[in-house]
Amino acid sequence: MKSPLLTLPGAVPAEGVDEGVAAHYGDLFREQRALADGTGFVDLSHRGVVTVTGDDRLAWLHLLLTQHVSDLPAGQATEALILSANGHIEHALYLVDDGETVWAHVEPGTQDALIAYLESMKFFYRVEVADRTADIAVVHLPAGSIAEVPKGVAVRETPYGRDLFLPRADLEAYAGQAGPPAGILAYEALRVEQHRPRLGFETDHRTIPHELGWIGSAVHLQKGCYRGQETVARVQNLGKPPRRLVFLHLDGSEVHLPVAGTELRLAGDGPDGRKIGFITTSVRHHELGPVALALVKRNVALDAPLVAGDTAAAQEVVVEP
Repeated sequence: MKSPLLTLPGAVPAEGVDEGVAAHYGDLFREQRALADGTGFVDLSHRGVVTVTGDDRLAWLHLLLTQHVSDLPAGQATEALILSANGHIEHALYLVDDGETVWAHVEPGTQDALIAYLESMKFFYRVEVADRTADIAVVHLPAGSIAEVPKGVAVRETPYGRDLFLPRADLEAYAGQAGPPAGILAYEALRVEQHRPRLGFETDHRTIPHELGWIGSAVHLQKGCYRGQETVARVQNLGKPPRRLVFLHLDGSEVHLPVAGTELRLAGDGPDGRKIGFITTSVRHHELGPVALALVKRNVALDAPLVAGDTAAAQEVVVEP
């Protein structure tokens, strides 16, 4: 959906999966610094919004999600995954229960497939699933923000800020009082700095939660009864994931960032060396310079210098081998 905030001064539309909101409003680094300082907001109104209501909503979701939500207190934010039968990540949900409704936002365009799966699993449970994307917009307030939250709006409070489920009709009016807008590129730069994976960016068709550090934050190890749980338990108890997420400091002298999918090699192996991983997200950070998240083979030495295409890269551990 195309955001009305694209009419704000300086707005440059984002591309790809984030199409529909602003990439930036004219000054990427200023927008990053504002978010880091706890001011402004990010328009995430392109994200899908799904609600679950009914007396059985938490008990039912507990059977389907990787997270322990049967006793989720009202107002407590959490995140969860839906896995395939083989344990590969299919959906990522960022949710909160307000005492009557579970609110979740998901990656743009994934809500239809998510709802189709949820509907197929309703059986005799007293639940109703709804796509609220058309009438609810997600707005992000950074950590430390003192911006007012409208009454009656569901809020996810996290260490990284607050996600508001705002009536879409109120989006323009709220933007006028929430402070300077920051684009999705500023939001993504801070996400990369915080080592937070994103579905469709850090994941591919064979990604399992252990590879990205989602154990704990999105996967609860003391529960079963969800699709793909056997893979999670087997890797946790008997083995290691084949890949691991790393944070990369990139050579700042390069004009162009290596894009997502750029192959990684060991620097010592030369340009014809074997592929040992790939860039998943690359950004320019207002303090750190060019940085990226990447997936590498688990056995790559922690101190091994890497090359992303033609760009030198130094590792920082996110997921232990």
